[in-house]
This record gives sequence, structure tokens and C-alpha cells, in this order.
Amino acid sequence: MSLQRKTTQIKYNMMPMDCIRDGIAEYTPRPSKPWDSRRIAHLYNRIGFGANHQQIATALTMNPTDLIDQIVDSAVVLPLAPEPYWADWTTDPVNDYAEGEAMGSSFNSQANTHRREWTVQLFNDMLSNGFRDKLILFWHNHFVTQFSTYTCSSYLHKYYKVLGEYSLGNFRDFVYEIGKTPAMVRFLNADQSTKYHPNENYARELLELFTMGVDNGYTQEDIVEISKALTGFQARGCRDTEFRPDYFDTDDKTIFGQTGPWNYDDVHDLIFEYRPNNVAEYICEKLYRYFISTDVDLTIVNELAVTFKNNNFELAPVFKQLFKSEHFFDDKNIGVRIKSPAQYFMSFIHQAGFEYDDDLMNGMRSACEVLGQYIWEPIDVAGWQGQRSWLNEDTLTRRWDLTEQYLFNDISSLSLDNLVDLAKAVSGNSNDPAYVTQTFIDHFLPIGFNDAEAYSSATNVFKGEIPQNYFDQGFWNLDWSVAGEQLLSLLVHLIRQPEFQLY
Repeated sequence: MSLQRKTTQIKYNMMPMDCIRDGIAEYTPRPSKPWDSRRIAHLYNRIGFGANHQQIATALTMNPTDLIDQIVDSAVVLPLAPEPYWADWTTDPVNDYAEGEAMGSSFNSQANTHRREWTVQLFNDMLSNGFRDKLILFWHNHFVTQFSTYTCSSYLHKYYKVLGEYSLGNFRDFVYEIGKTPAMVRFLNADQSTKYHPNENYARELLELFTMGVDNGYTQEDIVEISKALTGFQARGCRDTEFRPDYFDTDDKTIFGQTGPWNYDDVHDLIFEYRPNNVAEYICEKLYRYFISTDVDLTIVNELAVTFKNNNFELAPVFKQLFKSEHFFDDKNIGVRIKSPAQYFMSFIHQAGFEYDDDLMNGMRSACEVLGQYIWEPIDVAGWQGQRSWLNEDTLTRRWDLTEQYLFNDISSLSLDNLVDLAKAVSGNSNDPAYVTQTFIDHFLPIGFNDAEAYSSATNVFKGEIPQNYFDQGFWNLDWSVAGEQLLSLLVHLIRQPEFQLY
């Protein structure tokens, strides 16, 4: 068998209402659905970690189609973070960890230190790069591995590198390459799968989780036969994956009704040649659930799946179609997702314009772990389930406590100045406390508050102990020395509101 692998305003394009398209059609700004700060913030919330004021101001001067092309195209060519010094460390034939052991640091201790370092690197990149590195986190939760199963620094980096290089590339190639990473080989026991004792773990997850979905176009016998075709791979001693021909099952296998002496390459060809609809629909539904809503519109999913197949499983065209669509910018899809711990902390820092360094990012790493998102260590092979699983009475109050700890213990006077600058920018340097409060809140919340009383209560928090006559007579303004502390109090009030957990 031979199978091929390989609030400046935009001028609206006015259209009669009966000609305005919807659904997957490209979004057209218009008075009833304007290209405004709220929709721009929605785009940046989903495509990254929120928008700072400058991003919103710039986006208001651009056509949404051009902005999305710019974001996606830039992410496609964005280089990965420089390789860390431990990227190629092994334990055999040379033990690169030996020097650390001589100083009293064990192999596991060093490897875990490297894992923490690389989480800090990823968090820094999330804030500086946005979309591409959010995709690394997304695909990490799709092609799941757990660091604790392989505990090897170089395996982590090889896995990260494939996630980054293919995050916006060809999905067919992505699946092919991820299965050969030593992290995956070890995590799903492929290194224990030989012609004598085929292990079904990777074969099952390849179909069930990575490409087609549960019970979607395959049988248990397909899994058994695929497990035989995937035999022969080894990953030992922190060395890269190698193929052992003497461990490979050379007999014929029957997969999706096709019989032959199939191997690793053939399995991937068979999946994409004989089950393209299953793959396209499953992956596009997963993208929809993550980037739009868990209330899935299958019509949109099916349209995306057609684009996916017609572009030979290239991911970038699918993302562009999704983010440019009328459906993506519908009001019903704004502010309906619950922030993961990483989304919560990264968007908080980014939207506020706070300064950050490695120490702060390490603190954010630790906070995410306290809240259940242990980067490089999802809870199981199916990954973090997201949405309501992130919040309960314990994790919600912990979010408040951890954020307030940062605000009161780690925030600098420079960060307070950043809050003042932000308030001036979003309010037009207003001296009306109600307007300052409203615009500040609307910058952080995807759909603001739904009633006037919530804004009024927040305004009272913002005013604090300042006498009312100072506001009434226009004496107060954002240049007051206490304005930073006022905004900090407002921010503390804001993070305790249910709406702050949404994006």
C-alpha cells in the first residue's frame, strides 16, 4: 500500500440587513454588531490571555480580518524559546545529572527543578507571545503526557518542542511526530509493546483521544491490530526514541478493513486516508469547545471540518475561519468560559499591565498547582476537563487569597502607577469616579456587570474614605497620590465577583 503523507472607529461595510451573513461567514462590523472594545477583548481572551489597553487601541484602527490574519500568521513563524542547557541531558551512556548528584542533588530533584524552570519559561512566553504559547498549553492537554512517568528533562523539552512546532502546522504530521516523542512513548507504555506482548495503551488513546474520539469509527479489533503495528519503539536512559526491528511484529494486520504488514507510518496513513471525516469532526469540535463554548453548534463544527479536510489537515486555516466568523463574535459566545488557573493569572497580569519577572512567574506556577493545574502533569490521560471542574468552594476562595497575596505583598509602586495609567487610558482621564469605575471594570470583565447596582457598589469601594464633596466639586482626579490605592481596592473587590472568573 502506498499512501501519501506528508474607540477610533472602523468604517463599517454597510449591507442591507437581509444580506448580512451569519454562522461561519466572515464577520462584518455594523451598528448592530460593532467592532468595539468588547469584541476585541473577547478575541484576545480566547486567542491569548486578554488584551491590554494598547492592544485594544491598535485593534480599533484595524479591520478584524486583517488583525486575525496578523495574529495567526505571526504565531506560525514565531520561534520557540531558546533551548535550555539541559535540553539534551541523558543518563546513559553519560550521566549528565552526575555533577548535581555529587553536590547532593538527586536525579529526580534536578529533573523536577528543570520542569519548574520550563513552566516559568512557558508562562513568560504566554504573556509575551499570546496565541502560539496558549496553543502549546491547549495541545499539552490534548496529547497528554505526565512528567512524573518519565522524569527526564530532555524528554520534557522534546515534547514541548513538538507541541510548539506543530501547534499551528499540519495536524497529520503533528500526530505522527508526537507519538515518537520519548515522553509519549514512556507515558503510554509504547516502550513495553513488543511483538511478543503488544500493549494497547497508545493504540487506544491514538484513536480515542488524539484523532477520532470515543467509539467513533473503529472497533476493539482495530485497536488490537494497531497495537501490533506500533510495536518496536524504545525510550530508555533519557535517550531519544529508537526503533528496534527485532521487537516489531512483521505479520499482516487488518485495520479499518485493510490488510497488510502495517507499521507505525502505515497506521497514521490509514487513519487519515480511511477516517478523515471522523478525525476532522472530532478535532474541530474540540477546538470549538475550547475556543468558543461547550454548548456546541454542530453546523459550525461541520463547516470547520470541511475546511480542515480541504486544507490537508492544516490547522492555521481552521483557526482563521473560526476566529473571523460571525459566530465567534456573537454576543452569546462572549464571557461564557470559566478561566483555568493559568488563564486566570496570566490574563490578570496582562490586562492590568503589571510588571513581572521569573520570581513572579514561579509564584504563579505554584499558585496554579495549588488550584489544580500542574503544568506538564495533567490529572490523567484525558487531561484537565476545564469549565466547572476548575471551581468549587475551596478553589474559588483560594483564587481570591492567592491574588490578594500578590496584590498586597508583591505589587510595587510601579505597578500601582500602571493601574493609574490604565484607569486614565480607559476613562479618558476622567475625574468622575462612577465613570472611572465603570470603564475600569469593563476593561477586566468580558461583559461587564449586568445591573447598575453592582457598578454603584463598586464605585463606593473605589471612593473609599474620600469625602463626597471632593468628587462633587471636581477636586479629585487620578493624579491624586492615593489614586493607586483606590484602584487597588477596586481590583480586590473585582476579583471576588463571579464575573471575574469568566472570559
